[in-house]
Amino acid sequence: MANDKDKFGETMKLMERAKEDIYFAEHDRQLIEKIKAQLREVKKTSSRINCPKCPGELETFAFQGFILDRCNSCGGVWMDKGELEGIIRKVTRTPLGTLIDRLMGKEEEVR
Repeated sequence: MANDKDKFGETMKLMERAKEDIYFAEHDRQLIEKIKAQLREVKKTSSRINCPKCPGELETFAFQGFILDRCNSCGGVWMDKGELEGIIRKVTRTPLGTLIDRLMGKEEEVR
C-alpha cells in the first residue's frame, strides 16, 4: 500500500511538470510572436544574395535598428560582425538605463 501512495505522488509530480511545460511553451510562443512582429522587411535591392547554407535567396529585414538577412528557404538568419552583440545589448537594456543614456547624451550606435 505504501507503493500505491508513491505511485500517486509520482503521477502528481509528472502532471505538475507537464502543466509547467505547457505554460512555458505557450509563453515562449507569445514571445516569439512578439519578436516576429518587430521584424520589418526592407525594400529589395537589385542585387541577389544567396544563402550560404542552402540555394535559397536572402531577404533583408530591420530588427531593433539592425539590418539582418534571412533566407526565404531555410529560415536562417545571417548577421554582420558585431550585430548579434549589439542586438543583445539593446534588447537586454532596461528602460531606465536607456533613459539615462539619452539624458547623458550617449546614443547607441545603430547599424
